[in-house]
Amino acid sequence: MTTFDKREDAFEKQFAHDEELKFKATARRNKLLGLWAAGKLGLSGAEADSYALGIVMAEFEATGERDVMRKIRKDFDAKGVAQSDHQIERTMSELMATAVADIKAGK
Repeated sequence: MTTFDKREDAFEKQFAHDEELKFKATARRNKLLGLWAAGKLGLSGAEADSYALGIVMAEFEATGERDVMRKIRKDFDAKGVAQSDHQIERTMSELMATAVADIKAGK
């Protein structure tokens, strides 16, 4: 194996690792976001957990966090929860940082 091949292999492994971290962090963020939104919607216990799972699954219905945002926006509007899109997006960003830190800490 040449040096170039070794370098290419290392880059591929790093890319795969980064993508796995991104996937795990996004799923964790969505769960945390779902629990946050559930609290705003007045849900608790099993209902909150179920809602959070629905938020995680919304990511898989179509790629991209806009689908998660749309689901929460729709649910907030239906229940009259006063949260702006900016507030939801800020919470998403904050929870992504939390999720990445949790994963790096091995949680």
